[in-house]
Amino acid sequence: MTAQLLDGRALSQRMKTHIAQRVQQRLSQRLPAPGLAVILVGDDPASHTYVSHKQRACQEVSIHSHIHRLPSSLSQETLVQLIDQCNQDPKTHGILLQLPLPSHIATDDLLERINPQKDVDGFHPYNMGRLAQRRPLLRPCTPYGIIRLLEQTDRPIAGQHAVVVGASNIVGRPMALELLLAKATVTICHRSTISLSNHVKEADILIAAIGNPGVIQSTWIKPGAIVVDVGFSRLTNGKITGDIEFDTAKTRASWITPVPGGVGPMTVATLLENTLQAAENQDFTSAF
Repeated sequence: MTAQLLDGRALSQRMKTHIAQRVQQRLSQRLPAPGLAVILVGDDPASHTYVSHKQRACQEVSIHSHIHRLPSSLSQETLVQLIDQCNQDPKTHGILLQLPLPSHIATDDLLERINPQKDVDGFHPYNMGRLAQRRPLLRPCTPYGIIRLLEQTDRPIAGQHAVVVGASNIVGRPMALELLLAKATVTICHRSTISLSNHVKEADILIAAIGNPGVIQSTWIKPGAIVVDVGFSRLTNGKITGDIEFDTAKTRASWITPVPGGVGPMTVATLLENTLQAAENQDFTSAF
């Protein structure tokens, strides 16, 4: 068996083409271009790379993006004031607070400070709660991007046993909620899980979201399973790898995401879609 690739680059490009068409339709109706404010704190190289990718993607679809570059020494209050300004700015339809933040910053408080209507990352408790209640609005980008990828396979999500390894607020927990919404049976594993291998072996759909290569062994993968690798790590030799060893995993899986080129492009495309959706939602509320 050799797995088929779940090509995030190809699907994200189709999504961007559709988003660009919708943005042009807005402009033809004399509505403003969707506006995205990106708040980037500190000098973390990975964060700067991610923000550059997002800015280029915005340019591709005619979304206006503005990056607020701030030093890592800034205070919590300064960030609160900036978020409040973006909340009140009618030209800003979406706010993205690039994570991680410096250790002296209370990240959860700032995420909750963002207006839920402008929370294009989908991390605000209101948007997470809507997802939990099966009434999603702005959805966490990586989990929803993964659902879009899974929909490209020849297998239904409903009725499958999905195992999520990793329980972060950014990926693992909302991923479980997305899979429940899609009517899968869901197991979520975390650092206190006993016999991780036994859970992985039962997965029809395996989502690996740890950020630690080698924890999940390819031999654990159920033959024919769909494998989605969210991990992204750079080894000492410079090679990029996911959480699972790709070359051996693809001999057992039916479908698998490459790293890079699988989940990452879908996260960015979903962010663009959320920003456009936020603009459209705000058009509606401002009309009343």
